[in-house]
Amino acid sequence: MDHTIQLGCEKSFVILGIRLCNLPPPGKSLKHENVEAITLSPVTQSNGEVVYEQLEESIAKTGVPRMIVGDYGSDLKAGVSKFCQAHPETSYIYDIKHKTATLLKRELSPMEAWGEFIRLASQTKSLLQQTSLAHHRPPNQRAKARYMNVDKLVKWGIEQLKFLDQTENKPEKLTEKLGWLWDYRENIEEWNELINEVTCVENFVKKQGLTQQSHDELSKQLEKQLPRPLSLKTQKVRHKLLEFVKEQGNNAGTSERLLGIRCVIESVFGKQKRLEQDQAKSGFTGLVLGRVRSF
Repeated sequence: MDHTIQLGCEKSFVILGIRLCNLPPPGKSLKHENVEAITLSPVTQSNGEVVYEQLEESIAKTGVPRMIVGDYGSDLKAGVSKFCQAHPETSYIYDIKHKTATLLKRELSPMEAWGEFIRLASQTKSLLQQTSLAHHRPPNQRAKARYMNVDKLVKWGIEQLKFLDQTENKPEKLTEKLGWLWDYRENIEEWNELINEVTCVENFVKKQGLTQQSHDELSKQLEKQLPRPLSLKTQKVRHKLLEFVKEQGNNAGTSERLLGIRCVIESVFGKQKRLEQDQAKSGFTGLVLGRVRSF
């Protein structure tokens, strides 16, 4: 469950559902065709009480859900928490992407080097776009959800450093525009290590789900995939993520597997944006129904 972004005076509250017995097998992630639209409700305002009432209304269609996956936005968290108090059989699972974004923000935002890196990347994007070097420009940086997309920016830094290091007879203008990256090599390599750690955890939860054994299985996988000595920052994040997966996995029954990520709903929102494009500048249109047509 989630809200879309605000368009005009409205945003849309969406619940997608799937029976636990119909979850894709371990190793596979959810697709649009696996889920069913339970609720699609445009609202002009939302708070905990509104979300709670919307969840109660959804029971008439589905019965009491075994679990709800969402973020910890204030209105969603308040509404789901009240719902879970009324229905103790329902577990509230915190979306792993939002958890990792929160951890990355906590680790990166206080760093002066990170702030300068973002500033210079933004400046470089402006300098390179609409030039012959535009294919070297950094990816777009999302102001609202930046820490859910830092991987793209860090990967860009890694790729450009490789290009600068390996390419002979580089255009002088390219070195002039991207040469600042050499000063951030150690930082970028450390950030890349951190991103790889986070990505491994996200992919594990996305494809394996959450069980009582998830903590031990994830720990073994991380040791196998990232065996070399890790920086203190990455070790700290690994410990926090393993504890989080253990806590969330304990919501599952003895032989039960739960969802731990809601990327399918983000994908559905992306589909709606592609359909509506500029037509939604003044608010939602009938194309909002396009997000449920493929289910």
